[in-house]
Amino acid sequence: MFKKSRIRRHKSVRRNIAGSEARPRLAVFRSNQHIYAQIIDDSTGKTVVFASDIKEKSGSKIDRAKAVGENISKKAIGLKIKKIVFDRGGFKYHGRIAALAEGARKGGLEF
Repeated sequence: MFKKSRIRRHKSVRRNIAGSEARPRLAVFRSNQHIYAQIIDDSTGKTVVFASDIKEKSGSKIDRAKAVGENISKKAIGLKIKKIVFDRGGFKYHGRIAALAEGARKGGLEF
């Protein structure tokens, strides 16, 4: 039931959000154990940058999500990407999703 609701919300969000070469999309996926983030150029359908907390073992899930946000922002800035569109993936904007966004902003991404 929760998965169907999330997918419905994600489709609703994706109707209005699309990444471009100038402003790619930061897509987030949250599982029970881990969080994943990728920056996608929707005009070509390619993933430009990827980060996850799979190798992170220390800290709480929120701390690890914040670290993923900072990590992906460092990688993106290395590729001269400063402005992005945030795609929360149908997840509510709180907890780990908000922490990842906060970490990405702290790392220098604008959205």
